[in-house]
Amino acid sequence: MKMKKYLFAVLIVLLAATPALAQVKVVATLPFIGSLAKEIGKDRIDVVTLIKPSQDPHFAEAKPSMILAARKADIIMYNGLDLEIGYLPRIIESSSNPKIQPGKIGNFDCSQFVSVIEKPVAIDRSMGDVHPLGNPHYVFSPANILKVAEGMTGILSELDPANAAYFKGNMQAFRARFIEKEKQWRQMSLRGKKFIAYHKLFEYLAREFGFQIVGYVEPKPGIPPSAGYLAELVESMKRSRPDAILASEVNGERESEALGQKTGTRVVILPHDVGNAGVKDWFSLMDKVVESLK
Repeated sequence: MKMKKYLFAVLIVLLAATPALAQVKVVATLPFIGSLAKEIGKDRIDVVTLIKPSQDPHFAEAKPSMILAARKADIIMYNGLDLEIGYLPRIIESSSNPKIQPGKIGNFDCSQFVSVIEKPVAIDRSMGDVHPLGNPHYVFSPANILKVAEGMTGILSELDPANAAYFKGNMQAFRARFIEKEKQWRQMSLRGKKFIAYHKLFEYLAREFGFQIVGYVEPKPGIPPSAGYLAELVESMKRSRPDAILASEVNGERESEALGQKTGTRVVILPHDVGNAGVKDWFSLMDKVVESLK
C-alpha cells in the first residue's frame, strides 16, 4: 500500500514537471489573418501580426522586428496576390528560417483558397498600381473568408496533428457562427445601391451583396485624382446619384470628404481591417461594414 502511494506521488511530480505542449508559432502579415488563425487555433497557437491596423498594407516596409518574428515562426500566413510584395519576400529570406521558405509547409498563402476577381489579361504602367494576380482585397468577401478559414484548419492540423480534432471543432463553431451572421447581413439588403469608392477595396463585397460601384475617386489604382478628373467625376455623380462615397480609415478619407462637400454626397469611412473602430474580429469587421453601407 505504501509502495502504491509512493508511486502515485512520483507520478504526480512527473506530471507537474512535464512542460505544456508547445504552441504553434504563427506569424500573420495582416490583422484579419491573425484574427482568423486565432479563431481556429485559440490557445494552441501563438500569433504575432506584422502590420498594424492603422497601416496601409500597400506601403508597409520590412523591419528588424518583423524579421525576428519570422525567424521564430513555425508558419507565416499572408494575404497573397502580391499585396505584401513590397516587404514579405525580404522578411522571409532574411529570417533564414527553413520552415517558412516558399514551397514549405510553413509558407501559407491564404489566397490559394480564394476565387480571385479582376485578373488583368495584360498590364502596363499606364494602368496605375494594378495587381497583376487579381484584386487582393478579399477580406470583405464572406464566401472566400470561409474557404480561407477551412484552409487554415487543414494546415494547423498538419503542423500539430495532436490538436487536429481541437482545430476542427473550432472550425465547426466558426462555420456555425458564419451561417448565422450571413443571414443577418443578407437581411440588411444592399442590392440596388450605388456607391463611389476611393480605391478598389470593395469589389468582392459588391459582387456578393449585389450593389454597384459606379465610379472611383482615384482615376487609376494608386493614382491621386487631379483637379480636372475630379471636375469630371462631379458631373458624372450628378447623373448617377450615388448613395455614398466609400473610403477607408487609411486610404482616401481627405479626398473623399472634399468630394462629398462639393456634391452633397454622404461619405462613409469604413474600417479596412480588424483592430480599428471597435472591430475586434472579422465578424465585427463585416458587421460594421454592412451596417455602414445600409
